[in-house]
Amino acid sequence: MKYIILIADGMADYQIQEIGMKTPMEVARIPNMDYLAKNGMIGMVRTVVDKFPPGSDVTNLAILGYDPHLYYTGRSPLEAAGMGVTLEPYDVAYRCNFVSLKNHDGGYDIRRLKPNLIMGDYSAGHISTEEAKELIYEINDRLGSEVMQFYPGVSYRHLMVWEDGKFKVKTTPPHDILDEKIGAHLPQGDGDELLNDLMDASIDVLKTNPINEDRIAGGKAPANCIWLWGQGKAPKMPRFDEKYHLSGSMISAVDLIKGLGRYAGFDIVSVPGATGYLDTNYKGKAEYALSEIRKKDLVYIHIEAPDEAGHAGDIKAKIKALEAIDSLVVGTLIDGLRDIEDYRIMVTCDHRTPVSKRSHTSDPVPVLIYDNKMSNKSDQEFNERNAGESRILIDPGYRLMDFFLGRK
Repeated sequence: MKYIILIADGMADYQIQEIGMKTPMEVARIPNMDYLAKNGMIGMVRTVVDKFPPGSDVTNLAILGYDPHLYYTGRSPLEAAGMGVTLEPYDVAYRCNFVSLKNHDGGYDIRRLKPNLIMGDYSAGHISTEEAKELIYEINDRLGSEVMQFYPGVSYRHLMVWEDGKFKVKTTPPHDILDEKIGAHLPQGDGDELLNDLMDASIDVLKTNPINEDRIAGGKAPANCIWLWGQGKAPKMPRFDEKYHLSGSMISAVDLIKGLGRYAGFDIVSVPGATGYLDTNYKGKAEYALSEIRKKDLVYIHIEAPDEAGHAGDIKAKIKALEAIDSLVVGTLIDGLRDIEDYRIMVTCDHRTPVSKRSHTSDPVPVLIYDNKMSNKSDQEFNERNAGESRILIDPGYRLMDFFLGRK
């Protein structure tokens, strides 16, 4: 038996007045997912485990079959692994976003890290990887030290590692506070003074960099500050092949997911043109998955695009992303699996990212499971409403993998 898991990050949503009190899943043309749903089964899964925030770190860990209560130590250690950065037991990793902070008049000309500044963009206008790499190198040259180093990632997503650092501090994901004043969300707790000083010092470093000067001249949001959050130490968890006796490959453009795959012992597959954004190489991910499934038992495909559209509050972009996933990923998979005798496909999302909230929520999410040898004819299209009306609710979410593999 071969297994393919497709995670359409942030796919599920709420009913939206602008599109007739329907969700993007209900409006989008997704005939391939609907085909799998009508010939398989649909239900709901509570991917957000009690007492944990609805982040992709916690939810993807759960979907892979790991109880976050036992194995979750923070987001950034997973991202460090995805970037190839090895953490010592005493190291603390922090996610380092490039963000665009605004002052009271909506401008980007900021001088100090003040509480009344506004989080204008958690991604610095989705700054390119090439631009961001040059900026993070300068941040490391100017602010790094023997005990604190900054590492480049993809686009706005980067890493800071603090040797023997503090981690019992409250931090906030910048995508959760869009258009809000940052004062109540700055680091608070053990080590907060140093973290806030670093963020404050980054403003001077970034202000005169030619990259930001060019971005402002071109009408783009500048990367005018770093934002530190998601801290933690390296986790200890069993490999997936030890836990389930199945070999696996992971396909994602996001360091967080790659790192989770590395800790789980998956082979990490890089796809040319995969960006972690709306312009990602959808079909390429499916084609690489088809190649991998001939060598491995299970392939885990993660696509970030619907989540990015949700954070942007862009209904049309989210519908477009879902349609691209359906035609270029699901459709390609269905065609390419015809010569495989036994296989199962699961399609779900790690959490909802409603366009009205522009952030993650803890609501259950829809899931479909299709087995090519176990047809279950129905007229149920794949969406939140139909999945919610089924009798299937998998709770907690870390039981989903056993259910999918038939080991419930």
